[in-house]
Amino acid sequence: MHDVNWVALTIFVVLFVLVSWLGFAAAHWRKGDLDLLHEWGLGGRRFGTLITWFLVGGDVYTAYTFIAVPALAFGAGAVAFFAVPYTILIYPLVFLVFRRLWYVCSKHGYITAGDFVRGRFGNRWLSLAVTVTGIVATMPYIALQLVGIQVVIGALGIGGSGFAADLPLLLAFVVLAAFTYSSGLRAPASIAIVKDILIYITALAAVIVIPVELGGFHKIFAAVPAQKLILAVPGPHSTGSYSAYATLALGSALALFLYPHSLTGILSASSGHAIRRNAAMLPGYTFMLGLLALFGFFAIAAGVDKLPEYAAGFKQFHNNFAVPALLLHSFPSWFVGIAFAAIGIGALVPAAIMSIAAANLYTRNIHREFINKNPTAKQEAQMAKTVSLVVKVGALVFILFVPTEYAIQLQLLGGIWIIQTLPSVMLGVYTRWFDSWALLVGWAVGTVAGTAMAVAAKLTPTFALHVGGYTFPGYTAMYTVILNLAIAVALTPLFKAMGGAARADATAAADYYAEPQ
Repeated sequence: MHDVNWVALTIFVVLFVLVSWLGFAAAHWRKGDLDLLHEWGLGGRRFGTLITWFLVGGDVYTAYTFIAVPALAFGAGAVAFFAVPYTILIYPLVFLVFRRLWYVCSKHGYITAGDFVRGRFGNRWLSLAVTVTGIVATMPYIALQLVGIQVVIGALGIGGSGFAADLPLLLAFVVLAAFTYSSGLRAPASIAIVKDILIYITALAAVIVIPVELGGFHKIFAAVPAQKLILAVPGPHSTGSYSAYATLALGSALALFLYPHSLTGILSASSGHAIRRNAAMLPGYTFMLGLLALFGFFAIAAGVDKLPEYAAGFKQFHNNFAVPALLLHSFPSWFVGIAFAAIGIGALVPAAIMSIAAANLYTRNIHREFINKNPTAKQEAQMAKTVSLVVKVGALVFILFVPTEYAIQLQLLGGIWIIQTLPSVMLGVYTRWFDSWALLVGWAVGTVAGTAMAVAAKLTPTFALHVGGYTFPGYTAMYTVILNLAIAVALTPLFKAMGGAARADATAAADYYAEPQ
């Protein structure tokens, strides 16, 4: 791309080595027996309010958020800001739904959403559907964290071709795999603290320094084309960008904490009180996200698309290179090193949690359910550690041999897929009324319909629904989860009337309210 920025690279490497050391040292933090799955995969459920805040924040606000949200604002404009209301909408759900889920999972020793669904509805095939959905939706998400590292490595001037070009990413992967294997969830929990501090420093410095350099916010917004500042006004027979924006926000909010990595962060908390406090505190990250989204407009006003650094990076990373180019243009090399380290470390934290979450799902809800029904505690933990390596290798292979845009497209499908588990997981927290087979049929129809709609829309997240001469563009996930739920509601009375044997519910009403003793 361009000459190596040795000052920025040196600071980046120093910070990367620091967090790698923290990842390995975390095995001795709040020491537990890492040959037990709940200790390795959930940190022993001992993370208090502050650690949970850093962990869940580091889990949800990833390197790809740092890159992709401003890139979307840079390329498409105001629609990118749907990410701000959706991360506000989610936290009342955390307060209402996921604290109840924490109570029941802690009471019964559940580690995954598949465990909960198996206990609640007594149907291992429904649990398998939830498990497979979680793993498949997570894989491209891990790959996209590695894309974030790739972007930063390229921006530092490390290029080339063949093995030499891939070597820095391979080294980062080896470090990630090693400390995840040895320390489990304690590693990303400890690193998340450093990562979030660096991201806040970068965001606050950029939102102060860059507007000063560009002559103030009034000049920044004046430089942004009018069509990017506001959503396009819908036509007479269409809800246009308005419905697309609203459904993207609502659907993303409903899907976010159904992802295995988000749920793993929640279940690692030490108490229901910690979950409630985090529901109140986590919007602090939404403030930061709003600042990051503005970076896209900063990049437009700074004219980064005319910079030679951007031209070189754009060929490989497209609009994702807008933020690195903006930082390179606006800050001295030493601060660029700090900012790029924030992005790179911001990829390690969620990638580690995602691989742990996928490993937990496979171990508990596939291997233990269908292959080895009575493993020892040590065998179970060892299986999860091994699978976490396999998951990361899969994501790495995907990045090295599949064009990046396909990973991005699959991640868009991930939101459509994971939201199909909502009736079983989120509604299951409140009611046992649904028939488990009806939920399974609803999940299957929603998944197939969502995939077909996404393919018809060329793997973009919105689908134009035509009803009575009107067009309603909207997030495919919202349309399909409504279909899923309607089928489950319609089939439940029918299946119950057919007189099938009632499946046992391993949970009790009191389990959803009280702290376990």
